[in-house]
Amino acid sequence: MTDLTANRQQVLNKIKNICRDCERSEDSITLLAVSKMQSAEVVRAMHATGQIQFAENYLQEALSKQNELKDLPIEWHFIGQIQRNKTRDIAAYFSWVHGVDRLIIAQRLSQHRQVDHQADLHNSHNVTEPLNICIQVNIDREESKGGCLPEELPELVTAISALPNLALRGVMVIPEAGHVDAFSRTRVLFEAVRANHANPAQWDTLSMGMSGDFAEAIAQGATLIRVGTALFGSRSASAL
Repeated sequence: MTDLTANRQQVLNKIKNICRDCERSEDSITLLAVSKMQSAEVVRAMHATGQIQFAENYLQEALSKQNELKDLPIEWHFIGQIQRNKTRDIAAYFSWVHGVDRLIIAQRLSQHRQVDHQADLHNSHNVTEPLNICIQVNIDREESKGGCLPEELPELVTAISALPNLALRGVMVIPEAGHVDAFSRTRVLFEAVRANHANPAQWDTLSMGMSGDFAEAIAQGATLIRVGTALFGSRSASAL
């Protein structure tokens, strides 16, 4: 098995150094471990290194892992594309959702967040708490990616902010490869929304940056980075 402790410490050290250079506190960065295609055993081992926040892209895979790991105090994030028929389970079993890009999805998540959480469900999260939401923005206007267009963000923020059972926290982007300037454009967009937000203190999450570019993302204000390969190593079929 990959040396997960060493990998995580290397990532944390890099975050520390980047924050020092940017004159930011390393505590201002949340490290989210992207554990898709990793086994429950590997997730358990990574949790033992001190990692608490984990992200999954595929619902059925995530639910299976949550069932195996329900003894652990893990904060689960969903970062994949969301189909309407998946919103009930996503609302019930996750603390965060990073891929909301349509009002109808937010409305369904809000509705289903009211589902009673029985003792034998997969995780221990209390669903009476609001579901934390980040709106996905298609910052580079790629046809192959989800996300609202930048100019659509203010209207979507206003509409989602009015929904019960949700806590709208910020934005998430997946820039086109090599477009590191997308991080600065996203920050401008994020700050513009904050300036007009009814509750600016809650609008606090800039989810951007992955294994290959989180240094640039942090330099441009990222508060949450989504890291898979740098923590777990390259994914393979053996990780399933």
